[in-house]
Amino acid sequence: MHTDVISFTSGDLELFETACEIRRKVFVVEQNVSREEEFDEHEEKSRHYLVYSDGQPVGTARWRYTDNGIKLERFAMLNEYRNKKVGSIILKRILNDVEGLSDYIYLHAQLPAVNFYARQGFEKEGPMFSECNIDHYKMVLRD
Repeated sequence: MHTDVISFTSGDLELFETACEIRRKVFVVEQNVSREEEFDEHEEKSRHYLVYSDGQPVGTARWRYTDNGIKLERFAMLNEYRNKKVGSIILKRILNDVEGLSDYIYLHAQLPAVNFYARQGFEKEGPMFSECNIDHYKMVLRD
């Protein structure tokens, strides 16, 4: 399996539409998140990513600046590519790109993904909470 990760802005409409379609399949269809909650006012301020496997787009994510630091979000992998190290490939690329931009890097991890992010150096911070009717933990990158 050959993988590649590309970075882009929402202004690159073809790539952005591809990322949105993956997010729609994962969050709106599979997890019943409303379109209004999934696609938000932060799209234009975010740096977006697509991960390709053998030339096919299979996952996406984004990061953005917040008042707290850098927030990683909207990690979505097509079902058949989960647990195949594709998620760690896109996460490592993003972490490489944001290195040195902030002392505080965090995300909101769905319960099934907590161990994945923990293996990448993130630690839970605070109690479990619900976002879009899905249980999450805030996780912070520790050096």
